[in-house]
Amino acid sequence: MLSGTIGRVQSPRVIRIGGGVALEVADVLEQLGLSKPLIVTDKNLITLGHVATVTDVLDSAGVAWGVFDDVVEDPTDTCVDAGLSAFAQSDYDCVIGLGGGSPMDTAKAISFMSNNAGHVRDYKAPYQIDRCGPPVILIPTTGGTGSELTRWCVITDTERTEKYNLSGLACVATAALIDWTFTTTKPWRITADTAVDSLTHAMEAYVSRRAFAYTDAFALSAMPLISEHVRSACHDPENAIAREALMLAASQAGMAFSNASVALVHGMSRPIGAHFHVAHGLSNAMLLPAVTAFSVNDAPERYATCARVMCWASERESDEMACARLVEELTRLNDDLKVPCPSELGHAKDDAMFSVMAEQALASGSPQNNPRIPSADEIIQLYQQIW
Repeated sequence: MLSGTIGRVQSPRVIRIGGGVALEVADVLEQLGLSKPLIVTDKNLITLGHVATVTDVLDSAGVAWGVFDDVVEDPTDTCVDAGLSAFAQSDYDCVIGLGGGSPMDTAKAISFMSNNAGHVRDYKAPYQIDRCGPPVILIPTTGGTGSELTRWCVITDTERTEKYNLSGLACVATAALIDWTFTTTKPWRITADTAVDSLTHAMEAYVSRRAFAYTDAFALSAMPLISEHVRSACHDPENAIAREALMLAASQAGMAFSNASVALVHGMSRPIGAHFHVAHGLSNAMLLPAVTAFSVNDAPERYATCARVMCWASERESDEMACARLVEELTRLNDDLKVPCPSELGHAKDDAMFSVMAEQALASGSPQNNPRIPSADEIIQLYQQIW
């Protein structure tokens, strides 16, 4: 970032971080003058007992509440419409998003779409949604998306088979309660994918053309927490030190990319999710080593710093060597975390589809933040490479 460039930061008014802070939800509602939340979540989190953890606190405090539990993975416009109908059925004054990125993004969309006419596609980036809806309180149960601290959410258009980036003040939570104890129930695949999602957020925020000193600090803190602890969390789900570290890193990375933006990995990842229904963190992991190799020569100092801060390269090594080690270690990390390629999931190569996906990636705006800005043909070649 050049000296004199202005950085703009948006974040929740209330942030509480630590084991057990979800139990402070009634206190936060009282602090904000709120009295009747709609809890937006999914059925699996009811089965796991996480929703009861929150509703028991609300019941003890005498707070009335409702639940919308029909959130789907990679939430869609129809899912948001169903949530809006649920919100309209009572006099709710706020929304609690409880879960991973899907419930949290759905909660954001229910809030702002309750106060903005039309369809979510009318508000896709670069449009800034600044007309806010009712307050949103986010309680993440995975250490990955960072949605609790970002000004972004992602919703899929079922008619056009496209994932939309939605951004603006209306996408910023009013409060975030970041409680790592929820994450100990998460299996290997979710733990691995959400951690690499966080790592992608941190790395892309750091190398983004929109990075600045404030976001750099969060990104540089998040990266080593993830590289050091992700394998331990996968092998030992009850490892409190690893789980707490990954949850903190997810939030730090979320703050970084929310204000510096993501880049080419995310631009290419969303179409994979929209067309092939691959989980977002997993598609990021599939792309991260190849996109890093594609980009390193256009920001070698930045990428070398990523390698060094994760102890994958030493200060004595040249930037060129550090960049090579970065790509090598990202590839090794994918191997250790058992990240498949799309073809191993049964998705055949489709050059015609890759062409559509490349155009959607470019239209999202994220690739333009990348150190090396790709052409559509180069994006197609990257899809072919990782497939």
